[in-house]
Amino acid sequence: MAVSLDVCSSTVSLHVRFPNREKHVVDYLNSIRRDLHYWRCCHKIRKFSVFYDTCDPQRVAKDVDLCFYFASKLANVEHFQFISDGGYVFPQFAYKNTSWRKLDIESCMELKPLADVKWSGIVSLSIGCTYLTDGSMEKILSGCPNLECLQLDHFWGFHRLEISNVKSRELIIDNLETDECDVWLDIIAPYIQNLKILESCRGIYLRNVASLVTVVFNFEFEEEEPLQRKESTCLKELFQSVAHVEKLELGPWCIQYLSIMELEGWQPPPSSWKFLQLHVHLKQLDFPGICCFLQSSSDLETLVIDGYEKSRDLLLKYTNKDEQTRRFETHDFNCSFPHLKTIKILNFSGSAMPLVKYLLKHATVLEKFIIAAKRKWGGVSSDYVKMEQELMSFPRSSPQVSVIFSY
Repeated sequence: MAVSLDVCSSTVSLHVRFPNREKHVVDYLNSIRRDLHYWRCCHKIRKFSVFYDTCDPQRVAKDVDLCFYFASKLANVEHFQFISDGGYVFPQFAYKNTSWRKLDIESCMELKPLADVKWSGIVSLSIGCTYLTDGSMEKILSGCPNLECLQLDHFWGFHRLEISNVKSRELIIDNLETDECDVWLDIIAPYIQNLKILESCRGIYLRNVASLVTVVFNFEFEEEEPLQRKESTCLKELFQSVAHVEKLELGPWCIQYLSIMELEGWQPPPSSWKFLQLHVHLKQLDFPGICCFLQSSSDLETLVIDGYEKSRDLLLKYTNKDEQTRRFETHDFNCSFPHLKTIKILNFSGSAMPLVKYLLKHATVLEKFIIAAKRKWGGVSSDYVKMEQELMSFPRSSPQVSVIFSY
């Protein structure tokens, strides 16, 4: 059957996969048409998915158009998902729809509305692997007055993203690409509260993000070479723009970039975040950068450090491990954390012991310090028993702190 219905969740999913033999292709297309005709009067279709994958797009273009027409004009579809391997242009008639609440588009050749877009019902929009111009992006956003969440994945073509809708709350940038290496993406989003920048990145300016509350930076730059001046500028701009947020989460690449910039003498701007989560490899190469970053976080109340297994040692191109270890042990990171009450270290390993000692020394009102060691096969390691004994002997500036070590 070409169209399958999940009765329990009222979800219709359309899978377009074409057999090699001519007869089977014809039969398959005929079955699609019959099924769409049958389901056109369904009271509500919560999700309708089209998976378009063919080496002969011209032959089936009309049938794909029929799927779009069914989803946008005939049926009452709430969530429409279109995934293809390219070769199909989004039809102009589909830029007008009132029933869609969620729209996912992936690998469409180009989104190019010729007239105004009218997607008044959409609250969540995801666009991936698609070319967009500044004009097209502007039309799409202006045509979604109720948009709350926008996700862009593997996109290119436009250089300005202005989200002026007061209802927009979340923006996810995943794999930012560009056809011009020196052109960055300008983001103007005064009402966005949650921002995520993930995977690969070239350059982003955050121009107006005053309403941001939660930010996730878990990206890496595309170049394999050491950090360049433009990349350092991008990071400095980003951290300056989010210094006011309450919650910040950083991925392992960002931690290494911070450590590199700290080696070059950069000092992070003062911040007001209260919750900070770091995904880091827990190597002493990164510790000076982490501590330098924490120095600017005087309002911090909760710190979570999650040990990350896979990481490339970019820092080794700038300094060697022994030199960085000595630097961490001898350098006076003159700071205290007057509001830090909770620290969690997940996937703990022995290499993080100096960092634990540093945090216990400087967190003056700390109440809970939870350390969860990496799980090991074959029972409890004797190393963990020794680590626990050593941890409990570390001096603490907070008399009421409770240290919990689990393994």
